[in-house]
Amino acid sequence: MMDTIDRRHFVAGAAGLAGAAMASAAQAAEVEANWSSVIGAFEAPRWFQDAKFGIWAHWSAQCVPEFGDWYGRLMYVQGNPFYDHHLKHYGHPADTGFMEIENRWTAEHWDPEALIALYKRAGARYFVALAGHHDNLDTWDSSHHAWNTLRVGPKRDIVGTWEKIARAAGLRFGVSNHSSHAWHWWQTAYGYDAVGPRAGQRYDAFRLRKADGAGKWWDGLDPQELYTGGSFVPPDGIGSIESMNAWHDVHDGRWLEGSPPAPAGFAEKWLARQKELVEKYRPDLVYLDDTQLPFGSTGLEALAHYYAQSQAWHGKVDVVLTAKLLSAYQRRAMVEDIERGFSDRLRAEPWQTCTCIGDWHYNRARFDTKSYVPAEQVIQRLCDVVAKNGNLLLSIPLRGDGTIDSEEEKVVAGITRWMARNGEAAIHGSRPWHIYGEGPTRVGVGQMNEGKAGGFTPEDVRFTVKDGRLFAALLRWPEGPVTIAALGSRALPAVTIARATLIGGGPVMAERTGAGLTLTLPRAGVGDFVPVVALEGRGLA
Repeated sequence: MMDTIDRRHFVAGAAGLAGAAMASAAQAAEVEANWSSVIGAFEAPRWFQDAKFGIWAHWSAQCVPEFGDWYGRLMYVQGNPFYDHHLKHYGHPADTGFMEIENRWTAEHWDPEALIALYKRAGARYFVALAGHHDNLDTWDSSHHAWNTLRVGPKRDIVGTWEKIARAAGLRFGVSNHSSHAWHWWQTAYGYDAVGPRAGQRYDAFRLRKADGAGKWWDGLDPQELYTGGSFVPPDGIGSIESMNAWHDVHDGRWLEGSPPAPAGFAEKWLARQKELVEKYRPDLVYLDDTQLPFGSTGLEALAHYYAQSQAWHGKVDVVLTAKLLSAYQRRAMVEDIERGFSDRLRAEPWQTCTCIGDWHYNRARFDTKSYVPAEQVIQRLCDVVAKNGNLLLSIPLRGDGTIDSEEEKVVAGITRWMARNGEAAIHGSRPWHIYGEGPTRVGVGQMNEGKAGGFTPEDVRFTVKDGRLFAALLRWPEGPVTIAALGSRALPAVTIARATLIGGGPVMAERTGAGLTLTLPRAGVGDFVPVVALEGRGLA
């Protein structure tokens, strides 16, 4: 299984130099909120193409219940396990809504200096902090949104703290913004139980107003601002998970991206928050959890604003904005992120995949069952992504208190050992070869498909090049000889291979025929996985 890419994407000539001069002139001009302008201003920064690996703290109040993703939405759906968990541990959602969980997020054991140091040792070259999830709580010093972590929960500027420590450690810093979905994500909070002793009693989002907070911890805050003002009120009879899902099936799916429209002023306020986030923290990367850009022209204005700010800071657009499911035209203006998914090909444009070793929000069951994604699979994923011109952004879930558990520490330790051995040579600063690799394992295409990939084999090989050498990562450690067809004399008649060396090891027995290059590696040591062989010769890289 091989894929090719036009070498012209990686070789600069006279035309490339002329293009660079034109791009420089375009960057000097003002960035306007139209596609032609942002395309003219953007080129994927060198730092991003060199970094290859980032770590993400996908951390918000939804980590407090330690029950996994989308807690705030699903705790309001009677019949759902999240609802049952909430009822058992916190009370009925008519009495104790998610706004109360927001305030229980105290981050009492958070040690960001130690975490950033841990992530840097693991080979991360950039760090991303969650700035606001679908629950609509800004984790930063937001002047446009009162529901933020300086007033609620930790009483701290989470983003600002991460930013200072990450930059001091020499890492590039990014933020993720998921808040564009809040207006429809909170639909369930305006519902009620369909059956049972409290059937028909509206949940807290429907009942509470600013005046109700007098004398309470949320005095002066308006719950409707958090829950987006009742932009959706379920029709009569919508309460149980079955009836809610049935209603969603009829009305364009549970996300309701296009209908009903966002409430008046929501998009404008989102834009003000996004602009302030950029201006205050000067992120090197902005991750938008959106298909393409949110809110049409409003999202495009956010993109143009970010690039214009970068020009003011750096004299050029030296930042990255990622979004999902981009068209070929849009990929000229920003970087595509593939959430929890593979690419089946080597891509011309730099791209990113984001994934997690567990649930996006901390789930205690992952610790109890020891079911985190192991370090070997993380490294297999990293090698696959980098060989296809991409970056891996990996989330290590934090508890509500700001710590990672002992099983997560084991995963990070495994990543750290591999990166200490192989990262500088074959990952950081590398570039794709003319093919990404070969092997029998097929991966799916697009988002949310990582569970469909079969286990990798020693015959699954991924290539990178750096400093005149070709690197071959074998995605499983072989127990016997492995033949790489792409490196045979029939495939590469003009190439000579003079030396093969196991990174962190020694010379590797290599025999080349027309059918391929056969490598015989030593047995794996304790904790060893995904060996990388450095190849030297004429015409390889």
